[in-house]
This record gives sequence, structure tokens and C-alpha cells, in this order.
Amino acid sequence: MIHSMTGYASASRDLGSAVLSLELKSVNSRYLDLGFRLGEELRFLEMPLRERIAERIKRGKIECRGYLLAQPTAEGARRERQPSPLLLAELGRLEAAVRAVLPQAAPLTVAEALRWPGVLGDDTLAAETVQSAALELFTTLLDEFVASREREGAKLAAVLVDCVTRMREQVAAARPLLPVALENYRERLSTKLREAVAELDEERIRQEVGVFAAKIDVAEEIARLETHLDEVGRVLKKGGALGKRLDFLMQELNREANTLASKSVSAQVTAIALELKLLIEQMREQVQNLE
Repeated sequence: MIHSMTGYASASRDLGSAVLSLELKSVNSRYLDLGFRLGEELRFLEMPLRERIAERIKRGKIECRGYLLAQPTAEGARRERQPSPLLLAELGRLEAAVRAVLPQAAPLTVAEALRWPGVLGDDTLAAETVQSAALELFTTLLDEFVASREREGAKLAAVLVDCVTRMREQVAAARPLLPVALENYRERLSTKLREAVAELDEERIRQEVGVFAAKIDVAEEIARLETHLDEVGRVLKKGGALGKRLDFLMQELNREANTLASKSVSAQVTAIALELKLLIEQMREQVQNLE
């Protein structure tokens, strides 16, 4: 399969007192670049989620978001959470005991007291419950995320195959133009020499035509273009993580197209070289999106 580096997926699950929401999105990158934006209560999930992503994906800048949102009541308001008076009293006694021995110790803040386990009531979700639900949900989410990149990759591959077909047509059109260019040059050279000298030196004409043919010979460039196009087709058919390989082939194709343009002695060959460069640039833009 061929995968794009662009993808998106999201999923959520009702955990009773809260809704767990996870999201994955990615853009292009030379390497695998992972970023996480997790709520404070989900920070401990970063490492297991990072490992699961790395097992499935090789390239792309990926951002993972996750948060817990408190469930609204039937009336549409959020659940009202009250601190436990018993636990607060216990915290107060513990603080007093500590400060009796260590009077210089800083007093507890409101935020520290509210973060104490169980202070905000029994409806607080246990870390084990959140982790189990999050990992199960993330498995489904990652499958959908990979599928979205695969669908996008199939579309990009179709564009590349179309460009390769059009390039083959241009290369095939360029091949028979060289003999025509040589014949036209021979005729022009013969005319000029007849006008310049009384006796026509056929050997001189052959030498000049031979030098000209060597300068404009693009058979090697055409052969390399065909070879590179064959390799592009083979790589696309094989699939997998092919972005870097195709990027290299785009550089090689562009080099041969430039040489073809520099050796051109006819408007037709120049037009073909320019069309090839345009198609190569279109392919390069698409290749940048492939994993």
C-alpha cells in the first residue's frame, strides 16, 4: 500500500462521568515527528501512544490530542463537583501535624488540596480505567488514521501514474526528432558551402555533420529517462514507504530533462523538454506528500 503523510481521524468514548476524546492529524515531514497535546489527566498516556504510532507510521509530522470532558447532567449543566469535607478535614489535620514539626513548611494551596485523590468525590475516574479505555479507543483511532492516509496515498499514486504515462508519450515523441534535425542541418550546411566555395567537399560536410550530431545526440538522455520512468513505475507498484526513493528519482528525471533542453536544436524538442519539466514538477509536488 502507498500512504500519504497527510491524514486525520478522531474518536470519543463515554466513560460515565466524562467523555474521552482523542484526535490524530498529520502533515509532511522528512522524518517521523511526534507531538502530543494531552490534558493533565492524560499525560501518563504519552509513552504508550508514542510507541503504538511508531509501530505503524514511518514518516510525517503527527499531532496527537486527547482530553477528558466532564459529562453534562440531564438538565444540560455540568456535574457539580464538591470537595469532600472529611478529606479536607483530614488534610487540615495532616498539615497541622507537619507544621508543628516543621514550622517553616509552606502551607497547602487550594489547587494542591483539590488535586488530592478523592477530594472532588468518588466520581473521579481511576487512572487504570482511563488508561484501559484510552488504549482501546486509540487502537480504533489509529486504524482509521492509517486508513485515511492510505486513501489519500492511493489518490496521489493515481496522479503519479498518469504523469508517468504522459512523460512516456513525450519521450517517445522526442526519439524520432533527432534524425530529422540532423538531416535539416546537413541540408543547410550543404547550401551554405555551395554558396561559399566553387567545389563542394563532401568529406567536409560529413565531418561537420558528425560534429553536430555528437553535440545534439540525446539518445543517452532519452534512454535514461525511459529507465527512470520504468523505476518510478516499479516503485509505485511495489508500494510501502517510497517517498524518499521517488524524491531521488524526480531529481534524476529533472537532470535528464535539463540536458535534453540544453541539447535541443529544434522547437519541437524544446517543447518536449519543457513539458517533461512541467510534469516532473507536478510529480515532485505529489511525492512530497508520500510516506
